[in-house]
Amino acid sequence: MTRVLHITVACCLLVINQATRMHRCELARVLYKNELDGYEGYSLNDWICLAFVESKFNVSKINENADGSTDYGIFQINSHYWCNNYQSHSENYCDVDCEDLLEPDLISSINCAKKIISGQRGMRNW
Repeated sequence: MTRVLHITVACCLLVINQATRMHRCELARVLYKNELDGYEGYSLNDWICLAFVESKFNVSKINENADGSTDYGIFQINSHYWCNNYQSHSENYCDVDCEDLLEPDLISSINCAKKIISGQRGMRNW
């Protein structure tokens, strides 16, 4: 009985883990639909590479940093500057809750990434 329970739990965790990752082509469609191809001079390939390097296409990735801030979502957007996690001081320039950056529709992540890119440092913010 215990073995069956362990296998069931392992299978559930596997399904949950797979559900947080987007396929590269699916991500490309979402980014294109939200007009990121060519946005501020960055190609769709630039955005795909950013998402891969930052999160390996993991929509729900959370990373705690040594400085006490946390990075959220597919683009690993930082809580110190861009979103509010209600755990530490945040400038919250994107005016968004950090948890919203974990949503699978990516709308909050895309809108925030557009604000980040529009700054003078562009993709160098990452």
